Amino acid sequence: MRIAVVAMGKIGLPLAVQFASKGHDVIGVDVNQHTVDTIMAAQEPFPGEAGLQDALTELVPAGRLRATTDYGAAIPEADAVVIVVPLFVDADARPDFGWMDAATRSVAEHLTPGTLVSYETTLPVGTTRSRWKPLLEEISGLVEGEDFDIVFSPERVLTGRVFEDLRKYPKLVGGLSDRGAARALDFYRAVLDFDDRPDLTTPNGVWDLGSAEAAEFAKLAETTYRDVNIGLANEFGRYAETIGVDVYKVIEASNSQPYSHIHRPGIAVGGHCIPVYPRLYLWNDPAATVVRAAREANAAMPAHAVDLLESAYGDLRGARVVVLGAAYRGGVKETAFSGVFATVDELVARGAVVSVHDPLYADEELERIGFTPYSLGTPVDAAVIQTDHRDYAELTSDDLPGVKAVVDGRRISTRGSWPGSEYRVIGAA
Repeated sequence: MRIAVVAMGKIGLPLAVQFASKGHDVIGVDVNQHTVDTIMAAQEPFPGEAGLQDALTELVPAGRLRATTDYGAAIPEADAVVIVVPLFVDADARPDFGWMDAATRSVAEHLTPGTLVSYETTLPVGTTRSRWKPLLEEISGLVEGEDFDIVFSPERVLTGRVFEDLRKYPKLVGGLSDRGAARALDFYRAVLDFDDRPDLTTPNGVWDLGSAEAAEFAKLAETTYRDVNIGLANEFGRYAETIGVDVYKVIEASNSQPYSHIHRPGIAVGGHCIPVYPRLYLWNDPAATVVRAAREANAAMPAHAVDLLESAYGDLRGARVVVLGAAYRGGVKETAFSGVFATVDELVARGAVVSVHDPLYADEELERIGFTPYSLGTPVDAAVIQTDHRDYAELTSDDLPGVKAVVDGRRISTRGSWPGSEYRVIGAA
């Protein structure tokens, strides 16, 4: 097949690589010329995705994978167009469709009969039918269900392990018509590999959910569940602190039978998915009080971590405080909705002199984000562990000379690593 993938980011590029690895002719479209040039040089434009560089080294020279900024070179005569353009949420938690609208218009301008268009970006329920279908039809002059087909098929992967997750989890699809759904089933079966290990709890493969709305809802539901679960864990953790109980032991005990699956508390919920998609759900269902309460509980955790630091250290005015970790999760060089921002803001609001350390970021990169870089070995008064980088499990008071208080927002360290310092963990007295 001839396949176009729109947006060569941390999901789109691995998808394009996966499709090309199955023997198809794939061309990626991206608005960033540097990204396109890097791909065409068979180099990964971002680090940390397992297997990506090896695949580029093989597929680009072989001509199986190309990249361009020109929709006119990618979309016409494509058997399938997969759109993975980011959807953002503004400060008022409203979806910002700007980038996706622009990409959809560009696709529509070059759309030819017979193409299957699949949206993989997570969307509010109803968006595929009510927004993308009319836009594609109006600009292209084609009729969905007759001249071309549209489906929604959410990505269900984590950056850093995209290829593994593509094999592991069922691929969900929902069409606007039976014909479109059938075409999507055939398409994804032809471009994906699936594990058939006996230890998989759910059979994988490609699942037809019956409608685009059901597939949109499924993606929001699975991610919103995680946010609500983490919110509950954070509520448990804050209560445990007041009664002198270690909530991690409570959670382990609760999860020892099959009816509980309580997540872990922590300083923040970051990334492109969990902090964002519950807001998209709330945009559809503003009466969802449980979802709203969980989102508010999770958003309050950076301030709670600073409360713990203040209780351990005292007045933070003038205190030299280092926040350990800019990334939203360990081992991933990504700051999307990272708790570092709210944590730094809260510390600054209380008068602290704040610096940031992250083993994945150079000082110049931290400065560009807006932080003052910190170097291990520099005297400091207090510290907050924001990211669960493996490196931080090995830190001790020798690495932070003079440190008097440490708040471990991820429970990655131990009290014994900080002799002479007050050590606090979210969820434990």
